[in-house]
Amino acid sequence: MSEARNPRIVRLAVAQTPASEDPRDVDALRESGRQVRALMREASARGARIVHFPEGAICFPNKLVMSADGPDAVGPADWDRCQWPVLQAELAAIAALAGELRLWTVIASAHRLTEPHRPHNSLYVISDRGEVVTRYDERLLSNTKVSYLYTPGVSPVTFDVDGVRFGCLLGVEIHYPELFAEYERLDVDCVLFSTTGVRPGNAAAQARGHAAANSYWVSFSVPTQHSATAPSGVIAPNGDWLGRCPADGSPSLAVVDLDDGCEAAAESVTYARAWRRESRAGLYAGRQVSDPRSEDRTAAF
Repeated sequence: MSEARNPRIVRLAVAQTPASEDPRDVDALRESGRQVRALMREASARGARIVHFPEGAICFPNKLVMSADGPDAVGPADWDRCQWPVLQAELAAIAALAGELRLWTVIASAHRLTEPHRPHNSLYVISDRGEVVTRYDERLLSNTKVSYLYTPGVSPVTFDVDGVRFGCLLGVEIHYPELFAEYERLDVDCVLFSTTGVRPGNAAAQARGHAAANSYWVSFSVPTQHSATAPSGVIAPNGDWLGRCPADGSPSLAVVDLDDGCEAAAESVTYARAWRRESRAGLYAGRQVSDPRSEDRTAAF
């Protein structure tokens, strides 16, 4: 955490919730919204300042459910099938509760664009005043998503809570280390990553690597369907799990303090991250020499 921002410890809750796949199902949309709000209340009761939900927290539209060529063939998505008024009502209720609880809330949803453009696959950032202050749109989409379902986003997104800077990633972007490195250059302290799976065990291993390589926290949020192999959790800047949800398939939270003075973070944040930045800034150029024994790669011993 940058000393210039005078950071304080921030308590983060990461959630796992069931992911429904049919945006035509009004009852399922409402039940998802109810479960999200129940976990928001629990997060607030446990002292969290910010809560982070997985991709599909309200709905993760199935490619066959949405396919105009379906239900047995994948084709362009028919977004008229989505119950947009119900989805928007649930998101509005979540935003209102965020303001009531004074709880920053990061929630995934499709974000509708102007016809005929497909929606973005997004993470809404709702402040503790109940206002959408920014939105991250998934940029590096899967082949199916970009071919049939969504419009890709264009830029990274950061926001600050009590002096701690967060960045957002989504979906299959766990496979792109350059996106995580980009957030290190943007001086984030924690990346919030939401997904529906991408082989959860593999994704969780990659998330630990990104946290350790960049010396920041990574919040890893997945649906309950994957909890047996890779439950939601928070990874410390040294790559260790700081807290994880139960592996029993239940809607639940892991609540941790993001504190750069804790044992799992202090060395990585204070020394490793600073040294990498110094190294990348040209530290070695002045130490290199012109020497024939260096230039001759076949020189023996």
